[in-house]
Amino acid sequence: DDVLQIMRRTPYIADLKPGGKYVALDVHRVGGIPVILKALLDGGLLHGDCITVTGRTLAENLAHVVFPTDQDVIYPVSNPISATGGVVGLRGNLAPDGAIVKIAGMEVLQFEGTALCFDSEEEAFQAVQDRAYKAGDVIVVRYEGPKGGPGMREMLSTTSAIYGQGMGGEVALITDGRFSGATRGFCVGHVGPEAAVGGPIALLRNGDRIRMDAEAGTIEVLLSDTELAERRASWVPRPTDYNSGAIWKFAQTVGPAHLGAVTNPGGAAETHCYADI
Repeated sequence: DDVLQIMRRTPYIADLKPGGKYVALDVHRVGGIPVILKALLDGGLLHGDCITVTGRTLAENLAHVVFPTDQDVIYPVSNPISATGGVVGLRGNLAPDGAIVKIAGMEVLQFEGTALCFDSEEEAFQAVQDRAYKAGDVIVVRYEGPKGGPGMREMLSTTSAIYGQGMGGEVALITDGRFSGATRGFCVGHVGPEAAVGGPIALLRNGDRIRMDAEAGTIEVLLSDTELAERRASWVPRPTDYNSGAIWKFAQTVGPAHLGAVTNPGGAAETHCYADI
């Protein structure tokens, strides 16, 4: 929730692909990262009094930078491309702990479709290669979270294949795995709780209706609480291929994605200190 609040007040100021027109080289040509920092500083989004490795403050480092007005790659905070960032949070009976969707470059912010479920990215990718899906499907890639993967892999291969087939605007994809910033279309990641711990995404079946609204911030499967409870009572987790070694140990101790996917209970539980910092 803290991250989502920050996203809601962070403006979208760089018109970069995949959601925009330009690439990193264009940023360099109009002044590079110093221009972006100058825009953020002038917009009140940076602490200009922070000391940097130069021995000077951030504001002092940027004092000579003039924001270029004869370009449309980087926008001032006072006149952004949009008032909020390109990522929003979703919550609902399919993701009680929340989920993330990148809306930068998206024209349609609502999607309702039919679940098509896969228990690994490899299965989903093969189905897309075989074109074993159709317009209106919500492709569900589960057991790819911190515990289930294990490791919460990036789900870029499947989304790239969908776009390569010209179907990016016809289907949606949801996963308890993660995405980079290069995804396009209605792709929802970080769905929590993840499938490996019995989250609602684990209870989905082919044909279930899923409704998502990035404007309202909702993600729902059109099932009653009773139906979900009945499915949970008979749920059996997918067997894992990692039953020993470091990856197995990681899977036993890692926490949920929305708490950072860390393998310790946090500083409050510590009873000793390694160093006096």
